Amino acid sequence: MAPSVYKWLSICLCLLAVQTKGLCSEGKLRLPTPIRNSHPYYISVVEINHNATDKTLEISCKIFTNDFETTLEKNYKAKVDLSSPKDKASSDKWISDYIKKHLSIKVDGKDVNFSYLGFEKEEEAVFSYFQVDNIASAKRINVYNSLLHDFSDQQINIIHCSVGGKRQSTKLDYPNTEAGFQF
Repeated sequence: MAPSVYKWLSICLCLLAVQTKGLCSEGKLRLPTPIRNSHPYYISVVEINHNATDKTLEISCKIFTNDFETTLEKNYKAKVDLSSPKDKASSDKWISDYIKKHLSIKVDGKDVNFSYLGFEKEEEAVFSYFQVDNIASAKRINVYNSLLHDFSDQQINIIHCSVGGKRQSTKLDYPNTEAGFQF
């Protein structure tokens, strides 16, 4: 699941590199020095995959590390370092709490509760993972996503949803928060 999210975000970043005369080749992105620590696009990617064999909904959220750290610091009034957290338990709690407040999912009209599995940092982004158990089938998935709306009013939230081998995607530009997928 993570590689496909990375591929999507890489495309966005390559477009950014072209606009800023950076280089993008062989899957590597090099931005000019002034842009490396800040970026003109505020993007998160949520990937939702129905695993029919395990009867689960697998959810991953990919968020730029610096944006996420700033948002968590603002919300939890604490210094946050997701690259090498001194207190991983607190980081886990803040990530889980924040995402559960800003991301909700309904499957076939019913709210689902997702369990937090953990997070990992990969290059410039943080992946956080969640799972919903006992989802035998899914004909309709509705998503409420306001991730990082409290960080930037330029936030773009991309959602990919896969059920039964069919993948659908949508983009939510701030202030839009709702998307629906029919399978």
